[in-house]
Amino acid sequence: MSDAGSVVQLMFALAEMAGGATAPSIPPLWGRHILAAREPPRVTFTHREFDEVDGTIIPLENMVQRSFFFSPTYVSNLRLLLPYHLRKCSRFELLAACLWRCRTIAIKPDPDEEVRLLFVVSARSKLNPPLPSGFYGNATVFQRQ
Repeated sequence: MSDAGSVVQLMFALAEMAGGATAPSIPPLWGRHILAAREPPRVTFTHREFDEVDGTIIPLENMVQRSFFFSPTYVSNLRLLLPYHLRKCSRFELLAACLWRCRTIAIKPDPDEEVRLLFVVSARSKLNPPLPSGFYGNATVFQRQ
C-alpha cells in the first residue's frame, strides 16, 4: 500500500531507470516499522472518524460523480462571498466548505442527524522526525471536520 508521495517517488525512479540509470538516485526504503504504534500502544484521543454510522442519508443509486475545475478566478469570487473575517482561509477550506454546503442542501438530511466530512491527508510533512528519503509506504490518515 502506498500514498501519492510514494507513487510520485516510484515514477521518478522508473523515469531515471528508463533514462539509463542502473538504480534510482534515492534507493527505496521498505521500513514498515517506521510508522508502527507506540510500544505499548495507548489511545490519547478519541477518533470518532472510525465510529460506525447507521444507514445512508440517500440511496446510492441517486448519487452521481462529477469532476469540477475551480479556476483561480472562481476561487477568488467564492472568497468574496465570505464574511470579511473568514476570507483568509485556505483554498482547501474554502472549497471543502462550499462543496459541503451544496451537498448538504441537496440531500436535505434530518437536522438532528449527525453528518461528517472526512478526507485523507498526508502525514509526511507533519512527522517528527520526518520520514527518511526513499520511504515508499503509506503515510496518509483520515481527518475529520
